[in-house]
Amino acid sequence: MMNNTILFVDDEENILKLLEKAFTKVGYAVKTARSGEKALEILQNEDIHVMFFDLNMTGMSGLELCRQVKQARPMDMVFALTGYASLFELSECREVGFDDYFKKPVDLKLLRRVAKDAFEKRARWKKG
Repeated sequence: MMNNTILFVDDEENILKLLEKAFTKVGYAVKTARSGEKALEILQNEDIHVMFFDLNMTGMSGLELCRQVKQARPMDMVFALTGYASLFELSECREVGFDDYFKKPVDLKLLRRVAKDAFEKRARWKKG
């Protein structure tokens, strides 16, 4: 896969390990961060365009992280992961720029398909 690196941000280490294993197994390069602040550091140095953020983290929330990422990199594909979601929270996800959201526990096959589609979409946009 050509530069198909994914960034996962979640404050739960076991979730990051599960996601990293599931995605590297099918050929993706994976970066992980346990905080929004660490994710922003990674994005300053890495060329990553597909990301999955937990919404509820200590420190910077996934909503604030998405807001900052989308302001700086509007063409990137950012997806929300959450253990619980209210209608208010979901509408806020759209407002800050999330491309979609997924409720935990999430089907890993579905997330892999979403990542594949996101990379294909970016490739189409790049050609355009």
